[in-house]
Amino acid sequence: MIFLVGIAAFLSTLLGGLFALKIKDKLHLILGFSAGAIIGVSFFDLLPEALKLTEHYFPIPFITTIIALGFMAYMVLDRTIFLHSHHEHGVDCETCKNKRGILGAGSLSFHSLLDGMAMGFAFHVSFTVGIIVAVAVLAHDFSDGINTVTMILKNKGKQEQALRWLWVDAIAPVLGISMTFLFSLSGPSLGILLALFCGFFLYMGASDLLPESHHSHPTYWTTLMTILGMLVLYGAIQLAGV
Repeated sequence: MIFLVGIAAFLSTLLGGLFALKIKDKLHLILGFSAGAIIGVSFFDLLPEALKLTEHYFPIPFITTIIALGFMAYMVLDRTIFLHSHHEHGVDCETCKNKRGILGAGSLSFHSLLDGMAMGFAFHVSFTVGIIVAVAVLAHDFSDGINTVTMILKNKGKQEQALRWLWVDAIAPVLGISMTFLFSLSGPSLGILLALFCGFFLYMGASDLLPESHHSHPTYWTTLMTILGMLVLYGAIQLAGV
């Protein structure tokens, strides 16, 4: 059963990415939805789960500090390593932007790996807990595929590169599930990792995808797509918890 769930996660992620590639001519709308989805995952999934996993071990201010550190760490990487000389002499550095896309897609793929580990560990606890966690993960895997492709395309990456990262992101949860048969990760440690990624995703959504989604485009439809992205993730996560 656990490997069937892994296959479902793989297919859901892959379909989301292929959908994004299919309508890439509407990239600003995809960016708007992706921004809302990433922010929605941060607030409605990663943050509550991080707090739940660490509630008996760390105070809430410690977890929010980890989130802030994640936000700042991603910002420093974005602005010093990947965007150094980005606008030097007024020339857009495509290599820098491409590296920025790789950083985003890599973070999303690592998050998918953690999702797979969470599913695997949950099934080791009990079948019921495993199904609940699996439904929660599958609820946002489709948008994970969209987000991964979006991060590459918006940063001057080619379709072939977006497809390669989509495959990485789709395989990641299957790999994560497999890894749980080799070692264990404590709940508090996983909670801290989720808090760190919450900070990463808040930066990606609010400081990167959201401004880019309405750059040189009317903000009406992109704003609606951002709200839709958040609502879809909220609804999916709430249904998964029923």
